[in-house]
Amino acid sequence: MPQKPSIPKGTRDFSPAEVTKRNYIINTIKKHFETFGFQPIETPSFENSDTLLGKYGEEGDRLIFKILNSGDFISKVDDVTYSSKNSSSLAPKISEKALRYDLTVPFARYVVMHQNEIDFPFKRYQIQPVWRADRPQKGRFREFYQCDADVVGANSLLQEVEFVRLYDSVFTDLGLKGTTININNRKVLSGIAEVIGAKHLLVDFTVALDKLDKIGAEKVKAEMLEKGLSEGAIDKAEPLFAMSGTASEQLDQLKRLLVGSEVGMRGIAELEEIIEMVNILGLQSAQLQLDVTLARGLNYYTGAIFEVEAPEGVDIGSIGGGGRYDDLTGIFGLKDVSGVGISFGLDRIYLVLEELGLFPDDLDTQLDVLCLNFGKNEQNAALKLVATLRKHELRVDLYPTDTKVQKQFKYADKRGVPYVILLGAKELSEGVFVVKNMKTGHQESFSLDNPSQFVHKIG
Repeated sequence: MPQKPSIPKGTRDFSPAEVTKRNYIINTIKKHFETFGFQPIETPSFENSDTLLGKYGEEGDRLIFKILNSGDFISKVDDVTYSSKNSSSLAPKISEKALRYDLTVPFARYVVMHQNEIDFPFKRYQIQPVWRADRPQKGRFREFYQCDADVVGANSLLQEVEFVRLYDSVFTDLGLKGTTININNRKVLSGIAEVIGAKHLLVDFTVALDKLDKIGAEKVKAEMLEKGLSEGAIDKAEPLFAMSGTASEQLDQLKRLLVGSEVGMRGIAELEEIIEMVNILGLQSAQLQLDVTLARGLNYYTGAIFEVEAPEGVDIGSIGGGGRYDDLTGIFGLKDVSGVGISFGLDRIYLVLEELGLFPDDLDTQLDVLCLNFGKNEQNAALKLVATLRKHELRVDLYPTDTKVQKQFKYADKRGVPYVILLGAKELSEGVFVVKNMKTGHQESFSLDNPSQFVHKIG
């Protein structure tokens, strides 16, 4: 007996109903991307390994799916490397490509390769799958879609303000009220590392700090100690772990802490400008909140960073994030091109909308009308009627065989079809078709010569 098939952990099949709901989210996000002036691009699902490796920090590199070279790749590995069983030295010899980890680094590569074709500032959006060799859990998958928007070639903090407003517009349109857009600045974190005497351990410091809400203060301190931060440095940073109050109050506390750090004070000034502009313009349903422990453990961020939390009571983690990355294109040889971008977590947003019951009811209706099949003599007339109704942008289908009428009705009922057309020999001789409302059971006849009457009736 053949073994029952399965799919890899962290991946999923999607039913028609699930795809419809996902497309609802995607189309909503895409609509607002275009309203805000972003243009679509696409990049390959896999990149050269050297494009991706080293761009996400040590932890990110471990989560990149590597693709084995084709052919007899093992034969090209020398005996010393092979016998060492060291994955870090073996991997470059047997794998030259990898699945993309996110859409931002491939976008930076795209900008560098197409810089002579691009009009700067360049605003792009991209909705494609990415892959991470992460441990699967609720809201975290190994294959998932990202919905990104980025601007390159603009230093103005107006872009950060616009991204906050973009988040707010999308979540308002989805009916997802009460989201929190957390904001911080990598310059502030750099300044903190500087004043506590851990400037040389900035990456280790930020990676550990970013886990505060997940593992708690004590475990964060333990990780910092393990990474080489002194107890004295950790004691100086400890006020961050419990900092509270309004954004203005927290910024005042940061000013006192960072008074001796030029880069830290620049970060504070940027935060003040962004928060002030957002407050003046206002938000529809989201709130902007300063979170001084937000770090987003990716090496390429250099300025403002964002992370979006679902409404209170929904335990799902972040549903969006991003930030400024002034030096990202520089790693591919294009210097002095500032960039900033955000991402929507499609899969987590789906789970939040599902949990809160925010999907529109009519998404379940994937077919407006089903025309029953009464045999070969009636099929031609039914097909013509179906074609006419489709021209009126109705979703219409003809049952493929003239099986028992009861079975055809059962099929329509299972698919949630609101209207069923009966066009048998009697109706054909009278030049009409009968429409049954599946919810009320009411039946009504319409002329075959004027089916638009039915269209207007259900319009």
